[in-house]
Amino acid sequence: MTTKIDDHAGDRAPVASGATRIPVGLLGSVILAILIVDALLTLALEVLYLPTYLGSVVFPVSAAVAGVVNVLLVAGARTVTRRPALLGLPLVAWAFGFLVCASAGPGGDILLGSDWRTALLLFAGLLPPLAYLYIQANAHVFGRR
Repeated sequence: MTTKIDDHAGDRAPVASGATRIPVGLLGSVILAILIVDALLTLALEVLYLPTYLGSVVFPVSAAVAGVVNVLLVAGARTVTRRPALLGLPLVAWAFGFLVCASAGPGGDILLGSDWRTALLLFAGLLPPLAYLYIQANAHVFGRR
């Protein structure tokens, strides 16, 4: 059984027949807002646990967690909409929060230092969800709808 997808559906998400359809209305906006807040909360935890050690060895497990969680946040936004601009909102909030954490505060405090762990957190937090967004935006090229 195939599904006809209306490319001019606007805010409606194309779904298989028999599944529920959630338009980006009030409920969709609330879900996207919750996903944005979740992105900021997970960033706070990732920054907190970035300087973790396993014995005497640096073990930044939060960098790997950042990639998985951000992909899941974007996939969660995909349940509401298929528009790439809206899919990337949790990722944009995460990146903005990362920049805030990397800049100096009023007292000169910096949450993220200038070392390889910070770069690892940045790349691991952005590259997997950006790849997921790219695949979703080009699903017709990869043979999926």
